[in-house]
Amino acid sequence: MSKQLKRKALIAISSFTGDIYPGGHRTGLFFTEALHPYEVLTDAGFEVDLASETGTCGLDFNSLLPPFLAGSDKAVYDNPKHPFQVKLNSQLKKASDVKKEEYGVFFASAGHAALYDYPTAAALQATAADVWNRGGVVAAVCHGAAIMPGIIDAKTGKSIIEGRTVTGFTIEGEMIFAILDKLRADGVVPIVEAVTKVGAYYSSPMNAFDDYSISCGRVVTGVNPQSARSTAERCVRVFDTQQNA
Repeated sequence: MSKQLKRKALIAISSFTGDIYPGGHRTGLFFTEALHPYEVLTDAGFEVDLASETGTCGLDFNSLLPPFLAGSDKAVYDNPKHPFQVKLNSQLKKASDVKKEEYGVFFASAGHAALYDYPTAAALQATAADVWNRGGVVAAVCHGAAIMPGIIDAKTGKSIIEGRTVTGFTIEGEMIFAILDKLRADGVVPIVEAVTKVGAYYSSPMNAFDDYSISCGRVVTGVNPQSARSTAERCVRVFDTQQNA
């Protein structure tokens, strides 16, 4: 089945942009959590689209500060003509408008924003489920795993992560960002609780900001911004393994 899949990927982007951080700063897309997968996937020969549930997005305040944005990543951010910036700022698709049958990979980027909109992002979830049910790879980094409980396996009627091992942003990390109380007050569910509730096994790195990603069958997850690149690299390897099986 997977041999029929196109070498085409959809990177999901959160559309939520609320001011949740201390000081009234806003969340949104964590810039490098979409940029790094885009770079890895395009380097591996994938055609890549970006889409959010509403067709709109904003950028996470913290993602634009050092050490999270520096060097070549900042150069991309500062260059509005860079292909990634063009995709993000003028070609971002609305999830309900994409042709979901075209994709062999679904990759959920994040930012704290993902906790707010991914659990109810029906069109993004449907696209991911279509990729999964055709034998494709579904991946997420950091808070992107918030979409996983709602991606349903057509054969089981349950989440694709039931019985699988996944990772995502840690409770320790939420405490470092001084955001956990705000998340609780807003009624959003941290990743570890969201995934274990649907029967997944949560795997944590030694430290909250270690580069840590894992594969469990066709599900690939990474824990934080530092893991976005390695998560995408795993995603490519899993896809190619499926293609060559």
